[in-house]
Formats: sequence, structure tokens, C-alpha cells
Amino acid sequence: MFELRIHGRGGQGVVTAAEMFSVAAFEEGRHAQAFPSFGSERTGAPVVAFCRIADKEIRLREPIMDPDAIIIQDTTLLHQVDVFAGLKQGGYILLNTNRSFDAMGLGDFIAGRPAERIRTIPATEIALKHIGRPIPNVPLIAGFAALSDLIRLESVVKAIVGKFSGKVAEGNIAAATEAYNIVKAMMKEGAHA
Repeated sequence: MFELRIHGRGGQGVVTAAEMFSVAAFEEGRHAQAFPSFGSERTGAPVVAFCRIADKEIRLREPIMDPDAIIIQDTTLLHQVDVFAGLKQGGYILLNTNRSFDAMGLGDFIAGRPAERIRTIPATEIALKHIGRPIPNVPLIAGFAALSDLIRLESVVKAIVGKFSGKVAEGNIAAATEAYNIVKAMMKEGAHA
């Protein structure tokens, strides 16, 4: 079983990201589960969502304490919440920023972790470019699909089409495709953002 934890703020589509990632996994014939954990339910408040993917039925229902991967949608949470709590040593990290881990003061934290599983991507900028709103969830799940190879971009696109329609769907598909391609290019170059 693969366990993903997504950290963000209310209004950034954190819960939708977990749901769409689970739908994409389901599209590939896998079992999937997504659920949120709310504190105060208001725009801007810290939000955590969870996603599990497995090849057999998932019976667990508790929050994910020791994730295989984390996606951080808002870097301001780095100083407010222990977003890395319980992350497995070989776990994946995808951070929404155009800055490097070193520039974010995280160089010591990522030292000794597999460089090929750690990336940053300017997901908010990609979202603004394609959908006109600073909601980084779709670029991040597509970027994570590229980073982890757990699901295909085509499955992310199907999840987008299942959730949105018209210009919103088109913009999200464009954002997802760009994010996916950026991460794949970084990995090909061996770049460690």
C-alpha cells in the first residue's frame, strides 16, 4: 500500500487533490481511498488530506502518520506545521515553490534522502497561467504522478474531466500537462530542484 499526505491551506484544493489522485489510481484498476482532516474549516487554515493506493481492498481508515510521500501546497506551512512528521526515509517530497530546498533552508533535512524523489515545482504559477487562479492542486498531483510513476498523466486527465468541465477542465488539463512535463524533464536532467 502506498500512502500520500497532502498539506495545504483551505481554499487551495487540498481535499480535491487527494480525491483526484485516488480517482486517477482507480482509473488504472487500483483500489484507492481519499479523505480530509480539518482543523478550523475556513479559508487559509491549515488542511491535511490523505490518499491511499493499493492493489487490494483498503480497510484502514485512520489518518496517515508515516507517509510514503508528502505534497506541500503552501510553503508558509513549513514554519507552522510539522509537514515532514513521520515521512519514511526513502519517501517522496513535492514542494510548491520556485525556490530550491537549500534556498528554503531545508538542505540539511533532505541530505541523505534519495535525490530522485525530491522536487520543487512552481505549481501556483502554473495554475495562474492556465486557469487564472492560484490553486496549485492539479499541477501538484500531475507533478507527483511524474515524480512517482504511480499513475499516468492520462489517468490524471480522466480525473480532471470527471471533476470539471468546459474551460476549467481545459485549463486544468493544460496545467497538469505542463507540470508533468516539467518534473519529467527535471528527472531526465537529474536536476534536484
